[in-house]
Amino acid sequence: MISFIASEASDKANEIQKKGEEEFSIEVHRLITEQKEKTRSTYERRVKQIETKYAIERSMAINKQRLEKMKARQEVVMKVAADSRAKLVTELASADKAKPFITKLIAQGLLMLLESEVTVRCRECDVALVKSCLPGAADEYAKLIKAQSNATKTVKLVIDEKKYLDPAPQPGKETPSCLGGVMLLCADGKISIDNTIDARLNLVMEQDKPKIRSLMFPVN
Repeated sequence: MISFIASEASDKANEIQKKGEEEFSIEVHRLITEQKEKTRSTYERRVKQIETKYAIERSMAINKQRLEKMKARQEVVMKVAADSRAKLVTELASADKAKPFITKLIAQGLLMLLESEVTVRCRECDVALVKSCLPGAADEYAKLIKAQSNATKTVKLVIDEKKYLDPAPQPGKETPSCLGGVMLLCADGKISIDNTIDARLNLVMEQDKPKIRSLMFPVN
């Protein structure tokens, strides 16, 4: 009887030990699996963070390069505009070239207004020059109207001596300035045509900007 009880106790002890070992093995496996999963998740998260950081830095670098390229191109275009202004100032310093140029600017403005009375505004230093252009501009306007519509149309032109355009630009000064040209007004100043050299140059630069860029920065 004692032997039987001892045998049962031994078997029970072995069973408990075996079960304990199995549970221990399962727990160890669970802990290892959890740790592996945690390590894998941490690694994947870290990799994702590195990839995201790299993508952001790469995008920022590309944008910075693009902005620097755009800035450099804009500086070149502005240099072209500045050189054009300087050349115009030099060429129009001669009355022989300035008079026909101003005459055409006035005539073009008159064709846009089609009014019988128009006030011409200019720089104070150009009053004498612009006055000398008025008869020729009125005649050219009348001839163009006659040629295009066979209508007879005249215009009365007067110089605005109450208000002038901004003066010529001064080296080293950032004050408002004007390269020359004229502004035409009618209906008590409610309607105006800006035919200053500045406005015309800005218009040409804006319209021809794609062409200028293609010439200055050809795509290989």
